[in-house]
Amino acid sequence: MDLDNANVGLIEKMVKLNRVAKVVKGGRRFSFSAISVVGDGKGTVGYGFGKANDVSEAIRKSIEKAKKRMQIVPLKKTTLPHLVIGKYKGATVLLKPAAPGTGIIAGGPVRAVMEAVGVSDILSKSLGSANAVNIVKAVFAGFDMLLDAKQVAFNRGKTLKELWG
Repeated sequence: MDLDNANVGLIEKMVKLNRVAKVVKGGRRFSFSAISVVGDGKGTVGYGFGKANDVSEAIRKSIEKAKKRMQIVPLKKTTLPHLVIGKYKGATVLLKPAAPGTGIIAGGPVRAVMEAVGVSDILSKSLGSANAVNIVKAVFAGFDMLLDAKQVAFNRGKTLKELWG
């Protein structure tokens, strides 16, 4: 697979850019950390965290790491198949499927992830920590708990049409 063709059509969203100061003998030394989300808008998404002394280098690192960490998220048309609660450290994120036309009802970090994965109808609530990195990781923990409809139907010995109607 050609890497240049694989990266065509990817949605790159920067969730948070943070400036960090280290106090040294001569004054303050600044560095930057960035968290980015990369997705194809069709159910595949990944996140990455990069640190560097330069803003553009931190962003580039985070996007490269996100592309390496892509995962497939099961979708039901334009929303998630069922309600899920993702937890990571102090952050808890509730992701609830919504009717078509609802839109993305979510805060900054969750909205960026949903736009990258291709979900256009969802209700979400971020509980606990307001740290963008932990919220993104909580969303991905929620994605890991999502069940694929085809696999559930197979396990129950039913067809997909019998399961969802």
